[in-house]
Amino acid sequence: MSDLDQFRSETRAWLEANCPPEMREPVRDDADVYWGGRKATFKNDAQKAWFEACRDKGYTVPAWPTEYGGAGLSPAEAKVLREEMSRINARSPLSSFGIWMLGPALLQFGTEQQKLKYLNEIARGEIRWCQGYSEPGSGSDLVSLQTYGEDKGDHWIVNGQKIWTSYADKADWIFCLVRTDKNDKYRGITFMLFDMETPGVSTKPILLISGNSPFCETFFDDVEVPKQYGDGIPAQVGEVNRGWDVAKYLLGHEREMISGADGGDRTAAIGATLTRAAGAPLDPVLRAELAMFDVDALAYAAMGEKFLDEVKVGKAHPAQPNMMKYAGTELNKRRHELIMAAGGSAALEWDSSESSEGAKPRAWLRTKANSIEGGTSEVMLNVIAKRILELPGA
Repeated sequence: MSDLDQFRSETRAWLEANCPPEMREPVRDDADVYWGGRKATFKNDAQKAWFEACRDKGYTVPAWPTEYGGAGLSPAEAKVLREEMSRINARSPLSSFGIWMLGPALLQFGTEQQKLKYLNEIARGEIRWCQGYSEPGSGSDLVSLQTYGEDKGDHWIVNGQKIWTSYADKADWIFCLVRTDKNDKYRGITFMLFDMETPGVSTKPILLISGNSPFCETFFDDVEVPKQYGDGIPAQVGEVNRGWDVAKYLLGHEREMISGADGGDRTAAIGATLTRAAGAPLDPVLRAELAMFDVDALAYAAMGEKFLDEVKVGKAHPAQPNMMKYAGTELNKRRHELIMAAGGSAALEWDSSESSEGAKPRAWLRTKANSIEGGTSEVMLNVIAKRILELPGA
């Protein structure tokens, strides 16, 4: 038996021993997803046990080095773990913008002090982050942002507004793009980290068409951000005025996260599941559409694995996250449209406990934002045309 086969065998045994049956069921509502943070609560004992087992094993961030809270797995071992978790339909033990976005940026640009503190807190689920990027007048043209940090010697005074700040009302800290030089569009942005309970920070949820409010407006009114915290850890990641370098790197990981490039529900086949759920033969046209979706989902998952392998050996094209983001979000929208079609008029039911307060239609409506957040589909296509297809500009 090879070392990797041995690791697979050990991983399979560990998962069977530590993943409760409840954590192998599909996610049905927001409470089924554990985000961690200082305000976090567990839905049940099974969720708590699964999280703690993975945390202690380093499996909340398995590919991160052990000194930063991870398991130190090699790329091949991390892939085996993903496959084995998928095999038993195990839920993710911890959802976190710290894992998906800030963590990779810290690994690339952070100081050793920042890595030791924040990465371990992220891995242990002790801190929940939100992202301060988009502004009312700066969405796709993010570099035009106007939130301003005035230099006061040992601290910044930050004023401005962010929008579409996912779960800002539930987050502990924010990683935020702040303009610190008004004379240089690109080299005048600083990537700052600060506590959401800092005086002057406020949030207001945005009610969506789905009836939910995962997004918020976030306001900064004379927010004092120290340049160094008490333990000597810098408040900014990377150099002052060079935050755009960090921001671009992080956006690539955000787009991979939104696309579902690592597999999971977004790339899972749904034809057989929906056919069984219907309890009767589905319309032939719908069956054909389901089959086409399942083929495309499998192809997308294979493309994701290929891209991840290319990243590991340094052969990835820098615009590949744009491809994954566009294809993944369009695939996810198709997925939920088919779920609604297979459910018929009953799938539109909105209020009863039988429908989990309209979980299906609310999720369907939520997917409409997939092609906007993290860069619109139109912008992604422009990048693909220019950077990958090398088409001339208009």
